[in-house]
Amino acid sequence: MFTENDYQLFAKRKVSVEKVEEQLARFKEGFPYLKLQDAASVPNGIVRADNKQIDAAIDKWKEYCKDGHRVVKFVPASGAASRMFKNLFAFLNGPSDEPTTDFENIFFDHLAFFAFYDSLSKCCSHLYGKDVETLMEEHRYKDIVSALLSPEGLNYGQLPKGLLEFHAYEGAGSRTPLEEHLVEGALYAKDSDSRVHIHFTVSPEHHVLFKEKVAAVAPLYERQFGVTYDVTFSEQKLSTDTIAADVEGEPFRDNEGKLVFRPGGHGALIENLNELNAEVVFIKNIDNVVPDRLKEDTVRYKQLLAGLLVQLQEKTFTYLRLLDSGTYSDNDLAGMIRFLEDNFFCFSPWFKAESVGTDSKAAVVNYLQSKLNRPIRVCGMVPNVGEPGGGPFLAYNADGTVSLQILESSQIDMNNPKSASLFAKGTHFNPVDLVCGKNNYLGEPFDLTKYVDKNTGFISSKSKDGRELKALELPGLWNGAMSDWLTLFVEVPLSTFNPVKTVNDLLRAEHQK
Repeated sequence: MFTENDYQLFAKRKVSVEKVEEQLARFKEGFPYLKLQDAASVPNGIVRADNKQIDAAIDKWKEYCKDGHRVVKFVPASGAASRMFKNLFAFLNGPSDEPTTDFENIFFDHLAFFAFYDSLSKCCSHLYGKDVETLMEEHRYKDIVSALLSPEGLNYGQLPKGLLEFHAYEGAGSRTPLEEHLVEGALYAKDSDSRVHIHFTVSPEHHVLFKEKVAAVAPLYERQFGVTYDVTFSEQKLSTDTIAADVEGEPFRDNEGKLVFRPGGHGALIENLNELNAEVVFIKNIDNVVPDRLKEDTVRYKQLLAGLLVQLQEKTFTYLRLLDSGTYSDNDLAGMIRFLEDNFFCFSPWFKAESVGTDSKAAVVNYLQSKLNRPIRVCGMVPNVGEPGGGPFLAYNADGTVSLQILESSQIDMNNPKSASLFAKGTHFNPVDLVCGKNNYLGEPFDLTKYVDKNTGFISSKSKDGRELKALELPGLWNGAMSDWLTLFVEVPLSTFNPVKTVNDLLRAEHQK
């Protein structure tokens, strides 16, 4: 099947032949759907904290930060913002010189409300000798869009989202998402030495641009918030790309006969997360940021999630040390089973708290050690208002137990009436708002790659050189890549979720002054 050139390509990409063959087999076998027990909701799988619980968790988090623990904010920031401007690219390449669609009219009617307006106007003056207002009066709409998107202009069509001007501040210019994440980090993720560790995963072509931006703005926010930033970067590993297949499931080759590999999706970042030196990690997408006037909810609920994580870790670690000691009672074992059920909604068909005395003690201990000694994540869940995103479910695992999982619709058999009904029943969705505990009770980092469910990837249809191909997506970072983690879902307000998927989303009230 493979040529000598293919083997050289594998070596360059640091991918084994066995791994490639495993991926090709997936195209023919597909991925199994997950069996659902129920949609997670309040109180069945999702916790709704009251003010007393919130305050206690925030106090716990602040105490933890003062104790010298290493906390890192992890921000996936790869890829260009081209999809944000899909509608404007269509206008630029379309037949009409005037805006015709609702999207186009909204964009031009509210152009002055975008944080990048001043930069765009200066760019237009440089390119055409006229500012935006004059070009608008002359109906030169395509020139304005070209100035925004083209490499000769602001190049927003190719820049990453993290480096676009998102928010305007009266008398203080504008901020990019990268800057908003720096500010956020200072507000809830600084350590006892007032250091803020932030890690961005970036594309190779944008790596230098991110570094230059951090060098330019970090001193400003260090002075403003009295912190010191430690900003690091990594790129998605070439070895995590997946081979493409043709419609028959055979290796796809381009017009030059070369095998085609594609990025494996955000699930590939489990490798980057695994190499991060941190005890606790906040994970949040690059585009989910708000101006300062709305940060209060974000900070409060980030601290809630982190405080709950620390509380659960402490209890989990205490139980694991007790199991190691061998000085536990039947009541202790029963309490651990209830702890798994009440806090992580992890249920076993074999081991029940009420039957501990009659079960094999060794089997119960092995079960508890295997379930408790895992990475922990606390995930924010927002009420479902029709936004796209994975949903929280109680799902069956390969070992027959039930646990909390974040699932995409592609992982659910919609032809199964029960599964389709449970999917429709969902009340919340995942806004990519996680706090993770990476270390075990001995203080050692977990190997996160061992907790990935490889059966939770999916196959999508793409095209290259005018031909259809099949692309293989790895288990998503907060989906199958964390399938075997201990998981807690916590309700957070919708105000903490403000993604920017199109440029016009920046006109929402949440992103305005």
